[in-house]
Amino acid sequence: MDFILSGIFQFGQKDAFLFVAIVILFAVALIGNIILILLIQLDTRLHTPMYFLLSQLSFMDIMNISTTVPKMTTNFLSNSKTITFLGCVIQTFVFIVLGGTEALLLGFMSYDRYVAICHPLHYPILINKKICWFMVTCAWTSCSINALVHTLYVFHLPFCRSRLINHFFCELPSLLQLVCEDTSQYEHTVLLSGLIILLLPFMAILASYARVLTVVFQMISGKGQTKAISTCSSHLIVASLFYVTALSTYTRPHSLHSQGQDKAVAVFYTIITPLLNPFIYSLRNKEVIGAMRRLLV
Repeated sequence: MDFILSGIFQFGQKDAFLFVAIVILFAVALIGNIILILLIQLDTRLHTPMYFLLSQLSFMDIMNISTTVPKMTTNFLSNSKTITFLGCVIQTFVFIVLGGTEALLLGFMSYDRYVAICHPLHYPILINKKICWFMVTCAWTSCSINALVHTLYVFHLPFCRSRLINHFFCELPSLLQLVCEDTSQYEHTVLLSGLIILLLPFMAILASYARVLTVVFQMISGKGQTKAISTCSSHLIVASLFYVTALSTYTRPHSLHSQGQDKAVAVFYTIITPLLNPFIYSLRNKEVIGAMRRLLV
């Protein structure tokens, strides 16, 4: 049987404005991430481990935002809010894979910056193309297995309540609200997965940037320190936006979930962070700006 997505919109003029705003954000996020991937592929000066990881992040952001927004906008335009059972299964699986892989990748990227600044002489040994491929492969594989286990389990539960999913896409916590049996034991498994895939990388990011700032303050002063604080703070703000909102969704008990709040929080890690990542991590970077100028000349 089909599910019904309540969507993020209600009918009316205000909703049409929100719809246009989200479509614009979607387009900007797609264009920004695609441009970044093209620049990294076309400019040989950007063929380094750091930019390889950034290209992977941009690819994940493209896939992430494309998993949720197109279906949401299609439902709004057609006034049909249904999604097939198979479509819901695929959307849930893909979203968990992409979200988990991005969470791990952001942790690997902070490790890359930590090694580059704190152990520059060991950088070619500790971070190279082969190790980057290994890290990315491990992230994709582990999160795919995690997503497969959760998706298969959830969709074998009895959905004997309403088929109305009070969300704009098929997300695990919103699906559990439709299950008519006790899921408290399973929620402990979701909590454990959230702590491993989300909290551990976030703690690693905080620790690595704290160490980076300590080293920077010992080595340079004045403008260098100001630039380091600006760069690290912008990275930490975007990373915190992703991790904190995702943790609030996947580590809270079922009884503490609020339908309206879940939708608002999900907008941050499904739309806002894919929009901000290419600008914060790369398009503010002099090397990327230089590559863009060389490509346009």
